[in-house]
Amino acid sequence: MNATSERYICANCGYVYDPEKGDPMNAIPPGTVFEELPEAWVCPMCYATKDNFDPLD
Repeated sequence: MNATSERYICANCGYVYDPEKGDPMNAIPPGTVFEELPEAWVCPMCYATKDNFDPLD
C-alpha cells in the first residue's frame, strides 16, 4: 500500500482514518492523506489528537 492510501488508527478508540474517505464530520475531503490533516484535527469519535494515531497498513 502506498503512502497516499495509508490508513491510521486511533490508539484511544479504534477509529480508522481512511484517506480515500476523508473525514466528513470535520470537513476533510476524500483524498487527504493523514500527514496533510491540519495540526488541530482531532479524532471525530473521541477527540484524540493526531499524535494518538498509528499507521494501520
